[in-house]
Amino acid sequence: MLTLESVDIAGKRVVIRVDLNVPLADGQVANDERIRATLPTIQYCLDREAEVVLVSHLGRPQSRVDPRFSLQPVSQHLSQLFERKVRLVVDWQDEFLNDPSNENEGVVSGRISLIENIRFDPREEQNDSSLGSELARVGDIYVMDAFGTAHRAHASTSAAIQCASLACAGPLLAQELESLERVMLDPKRPLIAVVGGAKISGKLEALVRLSEVADTILVGGGMANTFLLAKGNPVGRSLVEEDLTDMAVSIMERTDVPLPIDAMTCTEIAIEKVATLRSVNEVRDTDTISDIGPRTARDYAARLQHAQTIVWNGPMGVFEFDQFGEGTRVVGEAIATSSAYTLAGGGDTIAAMENYGLKRSMSYVSTGGGAFLAVLEGKELPSVRALKVHSHQHSQA
Repeated sequence: MLTLESVDIAGKRVVIRVDLNVPLADGQVANDERIRATLPTIQYCLDREAEVVLVSHLGRPQSRVDPRFSLQPVSQHLSQLFERKVRLVVDWQDEFLNDPSNENEGVVSGRISLIENIRFDPREEQNDSSLGSELARVGDIYVMDAFGTAHRAHASTSAAIQCASLACAGPLLAQELESLERVMLDPKRPLIAVVGGAKISGKLEALVRLSEVADTILVGGGMANTFLLAKGNPVGRSLVEEDLTDMAVSIMERTDVPLPIDAMTCTEIAIEKVATLRSVNEVRDTDTISDIGPRTARDYAARLQHAQTIVWNGPMGVFEFDQFGEGTRVVGEAIATSSAYTLAGGGDTIAAMENYGLKRSMSYVSTGGGAFLAVLEGKELPSVRALKVHSHQHSQA
């Protein structure tokens, strides 16, 4: 793929597809981690006297204008971070494509504009080439730097790349792919994957792929219950996928999957409920497994000390409630203090890291959720595919 660093952008208008899909509260940005992740790319362009036009979505506005999903709070937050005005452009086609005066004005070096939520346009999620062409014509160069949406074939993440006269990968996207390739294609061994979350079905393909490349998979969360059931352990009223027990057995046959030996249980998951410690072979019919137990957490932590590469996706329990969060905390701290190369990704994983103050100790934290899983599954992301095709065509021209 062509990368931003290999393209001359001096004095040009650069359109950057970024991921500014951040939580809002009372009309303000509640968490700006994703915004801050885009800053180096924007600053790189500003340092080269380029004009920057940002493209992003926010939430799921059902392909129509919805004030609740306006990017206005994001433009205000960006203005504060850059200490310069970041314009929110609503009628962007009129300004950048149809306004004759804009042609006379030309590129305004150092100016930052943010196009209003691209998902307000129904053509976005249809990957409509007409919208892709419009976005591509806004600037001289189209930069795809939104890893978090790279797994979706939308107009701003796929068609625009195909329609652009010059398109390239931004530094954040390139760094994300490089980090994942380091883990999946050429890891230092042993490679240990820590996989949690509610269900196997949501991560089935990733688990199968990891079983082919990882030396050990440590499972937690609801998905561990299906593995336990496959080994004949009682799981009570716990979340379980009985139809996937054969797949769990298949994964255990491919690689080392040490199962939990104890668990924190309750009769109902709620903030006021007391957790009860049980051996996994003593779980009662009325129990719900809500976290791995302390012996399991210590066993997992000890195994992680010997890893050279660790990939983490998903919590070990319902960590949102303190009484069911110790497994995630202990395992997370073991990952954070390991001397291994550590790669973590996924919304719940990031929330857990922030909850226990672990994020800064990771080698790399991915900004993607679905895209992170898609790469773990071995899939080629639509945006990456489009960039590769574009780069090949550009080199042949």
